[in-house]
Amino acid sequence: MASIDLDKVLDKAWADKSLPEILAAPVGALKGVSDRDGELLQQAFGVKTVADLAELKYVRWAQALAALDAAK
Repeated sequence: MASIDLDKVLDKAWADKSLPEILAAPVGALKGVSDRDGELLQQAFGVKTVADLAELKYVRWAQALAALDAAK
């Protein structure tokens, strides 16, 4: 399993939180995602939390396509 540097992907306010807290956090907890971005994701896809974003079928499809490309 790949590791991830939480300091690189989370806003500073979330870097010391537990994984369950991070997954329940609004998507704005991710570095580079603004509150407005979060509002737009909620309007477009019903995404409210980091976990919702991870489960979004379009994200999964894009990841699968990228993995197929990397495997060739």
